[in-house]
Amino acid sequence: MRDIKFKNINKVHFIGIGGIGVSAIARMMILEGKIVSGSDQGSTIVTEELAKLGATIYTSQKAEHISVDIDLVIYSIAVPPSNPEFAKAQEFHIPMLTYPEALGQISRDKYTIAVAGTHGKTTTTAMIAKVFLDGGLNPTVVVGSFLKDYKSNFIAGASQYFIAEACEYRRSFLNLHPKILVITNIEADHLDYYKDLADIQSAFRELAERVPIDGFIVCNPSDSHLVSVLAGVKAKIIDYTKINAEGLALKFPGAHMVADAKAALAVAEVIGLSPSTALRALNEFRGTWRRFDYKGQTDKGAEVYDDYAHHPQEIEATISGAQEKYPGRKIIVVFQPHLYSRTKEHLAEFGRALALADQVILVPIYAAREADDGTIRSEDVVAAITKNGGTAVVADNLATATAQAAAVGDSGSVILVMGAGDVTTVATALVEKPIINPKSEARNPKQKDSKAQIY
Repeated sequence: MRDIKFKNINKVHFIGIGGIGVSAIARMMILEGKIVSGSDQGSTIVTEELAKLGATIYTSQKAEHISVDIDLVIYSIAVPPSNPEFAKAQEFHIPMLTYPEALGQISRDKYTIAVAGTHGKTTTTAMIAKVFLDGGLNPTVVVGSFLKDYKSNFIAGASQYFIAEACEYRRSFLNLHPKILVITNIEADHLDYYKDLADIQSAFRELAERVPIDGFIVCNPSDSHLVSVLAGVKAKIIDYTKINAEGLALKFPGAHMVADAKAALAVAEVIGLSPSTALRALNEFRGTWRRFDYKGQTDKGAEVYDDYAHHPQEIEATISGAQEKYPGRKIIVVFQPHLYSRTKEHLAEFGRALALADQVILVPIYAAREADDGTIRSEDVVAAITKNGGTAVVADNLATATAQAAAVGDSGSVILVMGAGDVTTVATALVEKPIINPKSEARNPKQKDSKAQIY
């Protein structure tokens, strides 16, 4: 990786600028007064917000978007060398960094708090950011969602502290230089890249070994999946499960939220922030975009929540949280499986998790970065749910799913819209008037699954 001095960069182009991580670096560059352009495969709320800030956004990817006067190209790790913009940048010998490499450049000279884990890292990162901001520590923050209090996934701070969500996909987080590492949990995921759980653990092990002897690893050391990761590490291990959380009163339900908050409290303790300041910040924490995100009510009075959950354990935690908040109410889930490989690898687990809901409406699998090999369908998830005693159907498209959810949801119901793809539009449509007509979203049979770069 080339050592790029961002202060010397004037004009930068982003390939895959709609990605929630890539867009955070784009925001940083805009705020620093640089000329920013970027491309993605369509328009989203993320790209629209960047355009408002002054970025030039292209909703297609073409070689002509790359000019010889560009100083730096930053690209999503999902972008292949065959991408026309990637190829043109190489032809012009423009310096290039992946998003994780760019994040690593920022981390190099900062006191970095990296938050890693299969689940909960976005919420935990946001909670730590809230604690630091309310504590007057003025951190720089990169998080994988929009912070509701700031309507951004990037906060430009003036202090030494850098709080970053650390993604494990393709070992991306190994570009970071953490002084404090938070590991929320480790489970089998991203099996389109990793061989198995042991391979994932080896990546986390490498990251843990990067924490210096005067650094800290905040985790649950009793978790069996962390034993091999932590053995012999130099840094001090802090058990967040033993943190005193008396007085914690989160706005969000679920044991997983409490665990995330305890991790944030542990980081605050390491830094030396007062427990009262940290608790107050967490109790006022309003959450992030698409994490048990309340959207409103349908015409019939059903409560609607939007959530990014796309792994079985995340789904189980979200449904359980909803049941805790709304005891006795009917839980309706609209779920969009994310990636063929993930759906296939965790099919049985998806069946068990989704069967916890009273009714499930599935839409076709969101392809993202994968090609359809024809071996897995949402109908297979329905069969897995039925096997576990649940009730589920498949809707042909998002509009049909919206109409079905609106029809079955009433004032005694909670509708959870879940998935890492474009299913979020269902949550929005359910609380808008009128409900969209399923016939208005005719689907091209050659484009069954979206290809936007979302992780």
